[in-house]
Amino acid sequence: MKLSQSEGFLKRFRRTPWRFQQTFHTPLKDLRPFVGTIASALDPLRGGCVTIDDAVFEPRHLISLLAEHSLPAGYGHEWSLTAEDKPETEALLEAALGDWVDFVFIPVPKPFVIYADHDEYTTFYANTKSNLNRVAQALSAAGFEKVPDYERQL
Repeated sequence: MKLSQSEGFLKRFRRTPWRFQQTFHTPLKDLRPFVGTIASALDPLRGGCVTIDDAVFEPRHLISLLAEHSLPAGYGHEWSLTAEDKPETEALLEAALGDWVDFVFIPVPKPFVIYADHDEYTTFYANTKSNLNRVAQALSAAGFEKVPDYERQL
């Protein structure tokens, strides 16, 4: 796992013209299956990066994850944590979703990206309907709750 600052990343992300999006409620009491379903839609998941937009409260799960990897407890606007394999990436995404942070998650490979917020909404963005359906259909089939008619404005 790597920790870095990504100056300007969020500005570029917000300028990206995503054609399709779908939002789900973040199931805080059921994060492991939620993350596992997302990861299965990315098979083979080879890594991922979380870039923090805002930390509303101290992100205890992320700080613990950083400590496990002997990294300093650095977090804040445009701090990025990069995972380099599937288990590390799943742990990173689960930790970020479990904290009161707003963040962007970019998986490797990148058929879609995620923006999640502390209000327990996880929005998936893609430039093709098939890439969005890849994850949205898997989450729906697993029983996770879509937010109907919601469009996140970046």
